[in-house]
Amino acid sequence: MSNGSVIAVILGGGRGTRLFPLTRDRAKPSVPIAGKFRLVDIPISNCLHSGFDRIYVLTQFNSVSLNRHIAQAYRFDSYRRGFVQILAAQQTLMGEEWYQGTADAIKHNEPYILNPRFANDYVLILAGDHLYRMDYRKMLQVHTESNAAITVSVIPVKKEDTSGLGILQADADGRIVNFVEKPQTEEELLPLRVEPDVFTSRGIEPQGREYIASMGIYIFNREVLQNALQDDANVDFGQDIIPKSIQTLPVSAYFFDGYWEDIGTIRSFYHANIGLTNTAPAFNFYDEQAPIYTNRRHLPSTKVNSSSVRSSILAEGSIIDDSELDRTIVGIRSVISNGSRIYQSVLMGADYYESEAAKVKNAQSGIPGVGIGRNCLIQNAIIDKNARIGDNSILVNRDGLDNYDGESYYIRDGIVIVPKDATIPPETAV
Repeated sequence: MSNGSVIAVILGGGRGTRLFPLTRDRAKPSVPIAGKFRLVDIPISNCLHSGFDRIYVLTQFNSVSLNRHIAQAYRFDSYRRGFVQILAAQQTLMGEEWYQGTADAIKHNEPYILNPRFANDYVLILAGDHLYRMDYRKMLQVHTESNAAITVSVIPVKKEDTSGLGILQADADGRIVNFVEKPQTEEELLPLRVEPDVFTSRGIEPQGREYIASMGIYIFNREVLQNALQDDANVDFGQDIIPKSIQTLPVSAYFFDGYWEDIGTIRSFYHANIGLTNTAPAFNFYDEQAPIYTNRRHLPSTKVNSSSVRSSILAEGSIIDDSELDRTIVGIRSVISNGSRIYQSVLMGADYYESEAAKVKNAQSGIPGVGIGRNCLIQNAIIDKNARIGDNSILVNRDGLDNYDGESYYIRDGIVIVPKDATIPPETAV
């Protein structure tokens, strides 16, 4: 078995409605995270550290920025056979409709993924919106040693976390014997509860976790995937292929007990980012042995003038003037003007610096500059790229709303979101 026998496929997801408005102008894997990275950098970096360098990324919505990021960030030399390639949805003889599910996305791209010239034995299928670090070689080893047709990476979870995940049961040998996608009732959950020794026998402390959840990471034997895709009824892995396969095929579980977060909602995205500002965050971006790769932008260092910064992350190329920051992510090229206070917020920064001429012209027209204006108060907010926040603005969700659609901002899960390229006029109070 060699690493060259594996093709990796990263599923970009659909419209990403639960991450709206962050996905209004970009594909879900292209959403920025931790100030300078994008979500897709996580599975790609995991693949490269695992020695898997033939990677397809499947998308169908707003893929322009993702295409640009992949092209700029992942360039292999001409002597390597590896690649990171976007496969955007297209009309083909396989079908003229959008992808109907995760398996349907693979089926539409079967001629590329299962191209005979690769002669790969295994297909590694990943999600493009999860935050975690994993060596997929360990999962592949479990897959081959157990003689499995399919292996599903799984993680212990508590009962309150089960409704949005695929929940399963595994026997003593690690073979999956039951699988329910996103169980909603007590009747569905009760048969899936596992005893603590299922975890302790594998060196995992239960810590109140009584269920086993799929992480949306699969390894398929090539022929098994080909056969599964021939059935037109199989449009989704969690809903269709995995539940059917456990009835007739050896489907193994690979137990994982590290940090893993599904960045599928505004709430999870926000908390995952803010969690990175902890003194010892659950996910470590500072691992020299397995760094997270991204586009090298060759930006200048961040400049901080007479400011108070506590428990925050400052990406390169930013300018912070006489402001106060606490538990805040400051993205690339962020500009924060005098007297502003920013607490527990995510600033994604900007794609460009405004020229002096543009600043003067905009000021004459009453348009705020890109970044955070003077004397602003921002708390529990996400400010997307290139946003313009006018002077003396207050973005704190004063009315405590859960969800709201404003003219130039949104509120989701109580978090104020200013979308990409939006302008908040001076003196705005939210």
